[in-house]
Amino acid sequence: MNILVFNLSVNIIGSDLVQLFSAYGEVSYAAVVRDKISGRSKGSAFLEMPHEAEAEQAILALNRMLLDGKKIVVQEVAYKPGEFNN
Repeated sequence: MNILVFNLSVNIIGSDLVQLFSAYGEVSYAAVVRDKISGRSKGSAFLEMPHEAEAEQAILALNRMLLDGKKIVVQEVAYKPGEFNN
């Protein structure tokens, strides 16, 4: 399942998210969205958890939790391959 995390502190890196979400199951991918020019975090990240039940547990448990002083928003991304290719 693809997961989107919003409202991240600029101090959070991908390995922080892997550690956090791994408490609920396997994380196969995690990347913080960064500005192309400055390299600074844009405050969001994408994750992938291959097991749907584990991902759903993580979303329920972590949505609206306080992480590094900010209340994060965690939700499933309904993405289909090729959906954004026009």
